[in-house]
Amino acid sequence: MALDLIIRNARLSGAGADNPTVDIGVRGGIIVAVAPNFAGDGPEHDARGKLVSPGLIESHFHLDKAMSIDRVPMQPDRMVRDHMKRTASIKHTFTAEDIYARAAATIEQCLLHGVTHMRTQVEVDPNVGLLGFEVIEQLRKDYAWAIDIQPCVFLQEGWTDVPGADENLVHCLDRGAPVVGGGIRYDKDGPGQIRRVFGLAQHYDVDVDFHLDGGHDVKNPDYPQVCEITDRIRWQGRVAFGHGSRFSCMPVKEQAAVGKRLGESGVSLAVLPATDLFNSGRHMEHSVMRGVTDANTLIEHGANCTLSTNNVLNPFTPYGDCSLTRIANLYANVVQRYGPKDLGVCFEMITDRAAKVMRLGDYGIEAGKAADLVVWDEELPSDVIAKCALPLAGFKRGRRIFLRELPTLQRPPKTQL
Repeated sequence: MALDLIIRNARLSGAGADNPTVDIGVRGGIIVAVAPNFAGDGPEHDARGKLVSPGLIESHFHLDKAMSIDRVPMQPDRMVRDHMKRTASIKHTFTAEDIYARAAATIEQCLLHGVTHMRTQVEVDPNVGLLGFEVIEQLRKDYAWAIDIQPCVFLQEGWTDVPGADENLVHCLDRGAPVVGGGIRYDKDGPGQIRRVFGLAQHYDVDVDFHLDGGHDVKNPDYPQVCEITDRIRWQGRVAFGHGSRFSCMPVKEQAAVGKRLGESGVSLAVLPATDLFNSGRHMEHSVMRGVTDANTLIEHGANCTLSTNNVLNPFTPYGDCSLTRIANLYANVVQRYGPKDLGVCFEMITDRAAKVMRLGDYGIEAGKAADLVVWDEELPSDVIAKCALPLAGFKRGRRIFLRELPTLQRPPKTQL
């Protein structure tokens, strides 16, 4: 059988170290065979017994304001939480060329860390207009050879009684935006915004992805309203939200109830460790809370959860190298999870569980699925998380998009020892 690519000696997720490796055959961008010692002809990549996984998925990202930290005023005091205000202060200076350059550089770093799919939030507030959406649409086309980008349009700085805000969102949906969201915390009528988002989702038949239940006040959470509407309009499996940091301030018994409710309604949560850790507890002088929800607990009680980077080098998160495995490792440290089982779930949250959120029907390593594949410098998914492992190679629809050579020690000759 003539093929476009054969990845030899691949170890799949779930296969123990003693299990035989397999070969993965690809033709026309699609996996056509997964079997030991597959008899096919074509260009080969030897995985050398290392883990091969589907491409990583960034389920909640902000490309339009990435790499902008050097342009905002410095934070005057650690205990001040003014990240949105400082970001808003520069959005009127954004240009198409500026957004494109910053977002493209961010995308390329994500690619080199194994990301092949991304849902990016796109702000269309009146002070930036449709500029971000138009640029992301162009980037989506320009980088289709390496990554599938799914934009979620939303209003970060308020919706209710904001002139032009609703019109901007509707315009993007008219142009085919596949996901609509909202920044509930910064609206004077949060419940009203939630209702409006769902109304638009129904009208345009699109998915929903909120920013929800941030902060530390556990009173009056937003997720029950989201679950109730999701059930009522039968939007199960099409609704997600990011943050949920207030759940980290609940006793485990209450967290379990949250997980059960989310699971029953098919509403997914993206935990955003870097951002929530950086922003949480700014009202506290000592013994500062972590603010990162234990997604493993929610999953154990029925919810679907993901881990994502959210921000890179902007006021909300002034760090980042676009390594999603580093984010997962940070999460595991903060919520104190370790070992093959827990870290295996962490790997699921940046692969299969994220694919479920984005409803990717062609995701996975089996015949008939898209050949979006990553080769790792480890044998087990848990080790990828534990060691912040680097990907050795990445493929998009069977075409190699990067190759990494690891550094080697330059040992002196034995005669010099």
